[in-house]
Amino acid sequence: MFALGSLQAVVTLLLSLLAFAAEVFALVDGLRYRPEVYLAAGKRTKKFWTIVLGVAVVLGFVSIGGGGRIFSIGLIAFVAAAIYLADVRPALRSMVGRGGSGNQHMGPYGPW
Repeated sequence: MFALGSLQAVVTLLLSLLAFAAEVFALVDGLRYRPEVYLAAGKRTKKFWTIVLGVAVVLGFVSIGGGGRIFSIGLIAFVAAAIYLADVRPALRSMVGRGGSGNQHMGPYGPW
């Protein structure tokens, strides 16, 4: 049977691994788009988001399984990735269409 401390360590490890996976996904996704798409979507530049997400990946890697302050650093890194995934990524995707072709039919409630 796990002691409470061991269970907390396992949960912290799993959460930090999930956060790290989200940060890596955000970085790889951000690298897929051309710089012009960022400007057309009205977001910061590709260089800005590449730097922010790259730093988030490094901080997320360092904080895997850590506790205390290191966990706080990992949380900050996750917030940066979450902002990209929740705000920037949908705007970029709307500029190029879901399939990347840009010729998708859009109605008032979404694609058709």
